[in-house]
Amino acid sequence: MDAHEPEPEPEPESRRRFRPTDVLGKDELRALLQRSDLRGLLAVATSWALVAVAFALVVRWPNVWTVAAALLILGGRHLGFAILMHEAAHRTLCRRRWLNDLVGQWLCAYPGWQDLHRYREHHLRHHAHTGSERDPDLDLVRPFPVSRASLARKLLRDLSGLTALRRVLGLVLMDLGYIDYTVSGTVRRIPGASERPLLDIVGLGVRNLHGVVLSNAALYGIVAAFGHGELFLLWVAAWATTFSAFLRIRSIAEHACTPAPDDPLGNTRTVIASPLARLLVAPHRVNFHLEHHLLMTVPFFRLPELHRRLLARGVLDDSPVARGYVEVLDLASRG
Repeated sequence: MDAHEPEPEPEPESRRRFRPTDVLGKDELRALLQRSDLRGLLAVATSWALVAVAFALVVRWPNVWTVAAALLILGGRHLGFAILMHEAAHRTLCRRRWLNDLVGQWLCAYPGWQDLHRYREHHLRHHAHTGSERDPDLDLVRPFPVSRASLARKLLRDLSGLTALRRVLGLVLMDLGYIDYTVSGTVRRIPGASERPLLDIVGLGVRNLHGVVLSNAALYGIVAAFGHGELFLLWVAAWATTFSAFLRIRSIAEHACTPAPDDPLGNTRTVIASPLARLLVAPHRVNFHLEHHLLMTVPFFRLPELHRRLLARGVLDDSPVARGYVEVLDLASRG
């Protein structure tokens, strides 16, 4: 970890710990921890290729069905880029650090109005305090389980764009320095923020938003150069609708309704994902979330192998492993 990056806060001694060396040999661990520039760049390129496919689908057959399909694909890619940013936050997207941060920021984080460096600081606290009151992401899963009607209303707000309106307001306030950075619903005002000179507020906004503006302007410029600038509206619409719903489902699947908040083998869930789920709500092996929390420096493309090894040795026998996302949503809507 770089000297300027904060160390994760230590966990309370009462929280149970998982030691990979208790179940994995040194050679196994060494192999599982190997990162790859090629695999990371290929994942990013594949995601952008799917964005191109969604656009091409609408251009070739412009109708309501292709638009709906494009919104689903693009919503899944917005989530996919968020997952790749998450990989970069752990420095597992690419082997070389400068490449990891460059690609993670400009090709994954900025296009979806996110920030790799602020996310990294926030996310390390989540790993240090998963499931405890000090977990900065706790509000994402605290309300569950809810009733089926409540879950349906939440997803309807996501798909209608209402959730995105609230997200936009939060992002603007974070980027201008009025509230603390977060990816959960928790809002913490920064004392004295409103008393700053206007020039300071504008300067901070420019520093935080320049990459978002430039990356999205580049995307618009590319589709406009092909004579279809209107396709950029699909990119924005997917961010405001399907991405919100997929993001919620992913958050529920990872930590909601897990049996043991203080146990690393019981406070995070793995979901066995179908090909369709991997396209939409579980891109880049994010469904192996329990394995990621047990050994967060394993690159995403090696998580299935880690899952197989832990499963074969009985480590996951009593852990939350769901057979699909329908099972997860059923569990989360039994309130």
